[in-house]
Amino acid sequence: MDLKQYQERKAQQQSNHLGRPLCPSCLQPGKACYCHAIEKFDPQISFVILIHPIEVRRRIATGRMTSLCLENSHLISGQNFSENPQVNALIKDPGNHCVILYPGPDSSDLSLMNTQARRSLVPDGKRLTVFVIDGTWATAKKMMRESRNLHTLPKICFSPEKPSGFRVRKQPKEFCYSTIEAVHQTIELLGGDLGLDLKPRPHDNLLEVFELMVERQLLHLRHAEEIHGPFNSRDLKARGSR
Repeated sequence: MDLKQYQERKAQQQSNHLGRPLCPSCLQPGKACYCHAIEKFDPQISFVILIHPIEVRRRIATGRMTSLCLENSHLISGQNFSENPQVNALIKDPGNHCVILYPGPDSSDLSLMNTQARRSLVPDGKRLTVFVIDGTWATAKKMMRESRNLHTLPKICFSPEKPSGFRVRKQPKEFCYSTIEAVHQTIELLGGDLGLDLKPRPHDNLLEVFELMVERQLLHLRHAEEIHGPFNSRDLKARGSR
């Protein structure tokens, strides 16, 4: 039995149990709820997670998880945000300095900046507001392309220090991060320069909650293998969300 067949069977089982209660915050059923592990904090940065509608339904998508861990964050579902009133209000708010976390040749690499350069990214009296696109790498490109209002925002990125820990999802490259990993690294690089005390490592809770979810999924897969037989090794990591 390969992983695709298992996922199809599992989806059918879930569709037959729509009455199963879900956590109203993380939208996970029963023991899969990770809310008890969240230690919410203010990163001194407002993160706006633009989540693709498909990701809203994924149990292992990390956009919702990221938003739940952060104070002053926003989770907005959609594909084309050009006319989205909430997105446009955030961009036009004079108290915000908006940027988008998006790699590319015209993106400023935070990893290459010194402290002074990173501090100069945000004008005095403004709160840094970072837009983050949450979707597969293919849908993220489409969301960026279609959302004209996002084109005006300065782009920032970083150079990953280690491979992604998303062991239940196959990324295009090993250094392509999930949304929650990308936000953690952004806070690691910018939070201290913007007033967050990094010494107690409050932002590491993002990775702790993420790792809890990953371990549970791996345990679930191992249990499924015991019942249905081993999955094909190349199918163990399914292609999916950031």
